[in-house]
Amino acid sequence: MTSDVPGGRIHMSDPFATPEEEKSPVRRLRGRLASPVTLWTAPGPAGLTVSSMLVADGEPGRVLGLIDSESDLWDAIETSEMFAVAPLGPGERQLADRFAGLMPSPGGLFVEGAWQQTAYGPVRDGLWAGCRLVGSRPCGWALLVEGVIETISTDAAAAPLIHYRGRYRELG
Repeated sequence: MTSDVPGGRIHMSDPFATPEEEKSPVRRLRGRLASPVTLWTAPGPAGLTVSSMLVADGEPGRVLGLIDSESDLWDAIETSEMFAVAPLGPGERQLADRFAGLMPSPGGLFVEGAWQQTAYGPVRDGLWAGCRLVGSRPCGWALLVEGVIETISTDAAAAPLIHYRGRYRELG
């Protein structure tokens, strides 16, 4: 679908998107499950937006996530065996896009904003968990990364940013 505007045409939808009927059934199922939008960081520094993840309660608590085995984040986690996980809030859509590689980041991913260095990687004020890597294995087209939660900063928790059907959503 396009719209006529002075000087040309503007696409009202993504002209490069895979048509719904051509998507795999697994991808269609995944797209209909709401996922938290989180930022994973590691010493290096490296970072990546991750929405395929969960937290398992227990003694000790654990974090599991699917990340790209060819990402800078995985290289940094594998080297340091440490990483941090922070849920993002509604006002952090551009941050999520920057760390997902969807927005340019002149000067690097960590140039904007206030970051503090920790043993787990750079973090910002707010809720985050510091994790030690305990395992990884191939899982689908990604790498399933498992970490034991060693510390949690619970300074402030905003409403979560959610990813659903290819778009960011907010609760409430």
